[in-house]
Amino acid sequence: MKRFLILSIAIVTVLASCKKEVIKVPDGYGAKVFVKPTTPYVPDMGFKQVAYFPSYRFIKDIDTTSLDDLTHVIFSFLKPRADGSLVLDDTKDKVKDVVSLVKRHNCKIIIALNGDDKIYTTLLANPQTRELLISNIVKYMLENQFDGVDLDWEYPSATKGSDVTFGLFMQSLSVELHSWHRTLSMAVTAGLYAGGVKEGINKMAIDACDFVNLMAYDGIGTDPARPKDHSSYKMADDVLNVWLNEKNLPKEKAVLGLPAYGKTDANVSMSFKDLLVKGADPKGSEFMIGTTMYYYNGIPTIELKTKLAKTRANGVMFWELGQDAGGANSLIKVSKAAFLAKVP
Repeated sequence: MKRFLILSIAIVTVLASCKKEVIKVPDGYGAKVFVKPTTPYVPDMGFKQVAYFPSYRFIKDIDTTSLDDLTHVIFSFLKPRADGSLVLDDTKDKVKDVVSLVKRHNCKIIIALNGDDKIYTTLLANPQTRELLISNIVKYMLENQFDGVDLDWEYPSATKGSDVTFGLFMQSLSVELHSWHRTLSMAVTAGLYAGGVKEGINKMAIDACDFVNLMAYDGIGTDPARPKDHSSYKMADDVLNVWLNEKNLPKEKAVLGLPAYGKTDANVSMSFKDLLVKGADPKGSEFMIGTTMYYYNGIPTIELKTKLAKTRANGVMFWELGQDAGGANSLIKVSKAAFLAKVP
């Protein structure tokens, strides 16, 4: 009898250890229970068509048909507090409504984090608070049914030593996200200026990511031929040169950032949508309002940059959905058509 009892306990113990890892979520959230997959994580190697959707936008303010031309929408921004807890920027629509909308269009939806540099630096420097932050990020992602996480810390710096702690953080976050079959991406500087910020993204962080969004805009003065243009074609090519050749970012992880807005040489912005309302040519690249010139990426530039990304990278990213025009002038739609077009 004693031998039988011991055997029974052993069998129960073995069966219990074979159960899938389960996270239970308290009431008041979306889903209640999540079961960790037991199959290996398989990264998506397809061409990415990405757009950020800031929480300060209303759903009604975007052309939702453009979601059909995207693979990923990145909802932004979630911020860490000093204690490692998280807070979402004020939202115009409920998070669950945005998530539901995006998924109805067969897109992946990702939650983006940005926030205070000092808070990140402090949290990531300590292994305990670093793991606490990872735990809170994963919990928030699962509770709200996001398909991944995007990091937009601007910026870790090699001169502060936060390049190392950021790399460690991204490695640990990647392991946890991939165990749930979720993606990890990051938005990074254009990398055109030498210094601590350029070197703040190291190999550990790059290896941890499924893809990397290269912010190839806001670069006034980076193109001698167009010194007042904040996002010229040459700048895009130079950004890819830096990240692919100097920073050794694999081509399959490179996603080229495109602006759905124009800028003056005084760094004043206006959305592409509003520029067209003011009378700008959707196929142009410059538009004068009063005595002020705005420089923007019109349809031909977006087509050329998409072809560049198709050749040298593995995706495009737009900042941001609410700034794009609707209908035939949508830069997102133009980019998708350029990607699908056969090269002569």
